[in-house]
Amino acid sequence: MNTHTVQVKRPGGRSAHVQAQVRAALEALVAEEGRERVTVPAVAERAGVSASSIYRRWGDLSGLLAETATARLDPNRPLPDTGDLRRDLEAWARELIAHMTQPGHKALLKAAAALDNQEDTHCLRNRKVEAGVMIERAHRRGEPTLAPQQVIDHLVAPIVFRLLFGADAVTPALAETLVAALFRAAAPADR
Repeated sequence: MNTHTVQVKRPGGRSAHVQAQVRAALEALVAEEGRERVTVPAVAERAGVSASSIYRRWGDLSGLLAETATARLDPNRPLPDTGDLRRDLEAWARELIAHMTQPGHKALLKAAAALDNQEDTHCLRNRKVEAGVMIERAHRRGEPTLAPQQVIDHLVAPIVFRLLFGADAVTPALAETLVAALFRAAAPADR
């Protein structure tokens, strides 16, 4: 008789499970009560975790809101890799637009922006890392490249601004327009 036990790991482990619980609790509370009535302690109570766990992982409510709005943009997902930085950035921007224009995600993003946040959110850090990965690949291919902050300033920021303030329509076609503007703005300084 075999007496040893085999431990079965949950996919993603406890941390991923807790993060999913917290995000689900936040989404439910925002839908039920509106952003202005949501607090970290309320989210913690709904999720069945301690508020300190939320503060440790996300810093504050703003960080939690922003990351939850983009949580389905898995930082480990494959990024566009067409062999051309410009096309990679266009595909990436279309993906961001498709994700962030979903009604629930847009509401969470707006709620996060309404809060004062002095630090980069996980969402912003993840987008910088993603931009850096695509830029580094382009650099290895010998393409003229950009700085990740240029991509944030000229591509991600205009998308978020339009979503938050309704300045212009945010459609997939905006991706090509913004990438073209990014390359025009970068051309004199970088090439």
